[in-house]
Amino acid sequence: MNAVNWLEVPLLPMSLHGALLQIPGVDAPDQTLQEQLVQLWGDTGFMRWPLAFCLILGILVIIWKFIDLTSKAGRTKRILKDVDELLTQHRIKEALDLTRDTDAPAANILYAGLERHEEGTDRVMKAIENQGLIEMSKLEKGLVILATLTNIAPLLGFLGTVIGMIIAFQSIEAAGEVEATLVAGGIKVALLTTAAGLMIAIPVSIGHNYFVSRIDSLVIDMEESAQKMVDTLHEIEVERATP
Repeated sequence: MNAVNWLEVPLLPMSLHGALLQIPGVDAPDQTLQEQLVQLWGDTGFMRWPLAFCLILGILVIIWKFIDLTSKAGRTKRILKDVDELLTQHRIKEALDLTRDTDAPAANILYAGLERHEEGTDRVMKAIENQGLIEMSKLEKGLVILATLTNIAPLLGFLGTVIGMIIAFQSIEAAGEVEATLVAGGIKVALLTTAAGLMIAIPVSIGHNYFVSRIDSLVIDMEESAQKMVDTLHEIEVERATP
């Protein structure tokens, strides 16, 4: 049995391309995949540069945000579990030390409340709300970039479409007659830029919505833990006031 050459295993786009070649009238190109990509890059026109910038920026932000949220989610789950156990045993001093020494959004929120546990539950709630707004803004950092790319990439594609159509009509005007070879270049640029813009916007939009859902899940966990902490502190306050 011959060994499998993984470099020759077709990817989904290549499989789709092969299926299209089975359609009558569609001939196989003489170029390799790399040569076709190079040609597409050149045929996209000058709009390829802003579109490529959007693609690279989107990929970098998605990778960074995924790593950042994964790390914060893991630390948040651990700190919430440990603090809940300590508060259940009314070990406020240990919980305060733990949250102070831990760098996690949930730890910062709980620490802000525990630091004022002797000032009453109202002060604790206010401190938690203020710190929660700060941590929320940190969690959402980078999402505005993805949201902007989701809107800008299709617009850049549509701009390329308009420019391509203008080029096509200018060719017709200069020639004084309509020929397929005259307008093909402009129409090709128009279609390629539109497709490129949409292909960038779709995965970036998916990534943006995914991160929003993960942040919402983290916020819910932190709110539940903060409410448990307030309830525990209130119970301790009542016990101290009871003669």
